[in-house]
Amino acid sequence: MSAVRITRIGTTKDQLGESPVWDERRQRLFWIDALAGLIRALDPVTSATEQFSAPAPIGSLALRRDGGAVLALRHGFARYDFDMRVLTEGPSIGLDHPKVRLNDGKADPHGRFVAGTMHGDRAPDEAPLGGLYRLDASGALELLETDLAVSNGPCFSPDGRTFYLADSARRIIWAYDYSQDGPLANKRVFVNTEAQDSGCDGATIDAEGYIWSVLVRIGKIARFSPDGTIVRTIDMPIRHPTSVTFGGTDLDILYVTSISRSHALGDDRPDAGGLFAVEGLGVRGLPAHRLGPA
Repeated sequence: MSAVRITRIGTTKDQLGESPVWDERRQRLFWIDALAGLIRALDPVTSATEQFSAPAPIGSLALRRDGGAVLALRHGFARYDFDMRVLTEGPSIGLDHPKVRLNDGKADPHGRFVAGTMHGDRAPDEAPLGGLYRLDASGALELLETDLAVSNGPCFSPDGRTFYLADSARRIIWAYDYSQDGPLANKRVFVNTEAQDSGCDGATIDAEGYIWSVLVRIGKIARFSPDGTIVRTIDMPIRHPTSVTFGGTDLDILYVTSISRSHALGDDRPDAGGLFAVEGLGVRGLPAHRLGPA
């Protein structure tokens, strides 16, 4: 196994870095600073970073097949045109609650955007509001799941038939059977990370079908086999990594976002909030799904 190298990329410092997505067409990495309302785009060749503004907080983004991106904002979705720097509002989830907002999301294999909510500052006996939503190319929105406290790390198996979703507050990653038109089915516990003393945050799938998920409270990234076993961990040089994606020409670089100061977590280390590249892992990722009709 080759030596792993972890490098900070550029000088950007996010409050809450999240939702990294590799654009294979333009060979760029997109990610967000959720609390600052910023979308960033990195050119790895020159290390230049372009910046775009959107209403904060931004939960996540996914790239569209016809260009631009779709954003999960506080209580609804919007389309962003990077060339024109124009935001066009889309459908709302119909829930205007000050402690509930859209959070992590990913494009599915069929061109839809799947994004879940987080419900902060809940009383111990208070059921979480919101859930997991799926947005199709026509703008139609459906509710796929409820009872999610802090949804994170949505991702799909290489064949698209299994959907993974973490509830960070409960320290569980769930697995579901997934189909193009039907509801989520056969919900089961994929892994419980209570023993790791951390919930899982952002996640991605590699080409072998293993899940790479961030253990946000202990500064580590874990690789889970398809049966839920931790087979590898990577120690990051910051306290709170947040999300991961594979990128680079050969999709063999794991890009990692991080926190400097969020509502719940903080890190006073100089590199906190930075973007990192993890190389030498010996595995490759898969191209990111895109939104819109094929």
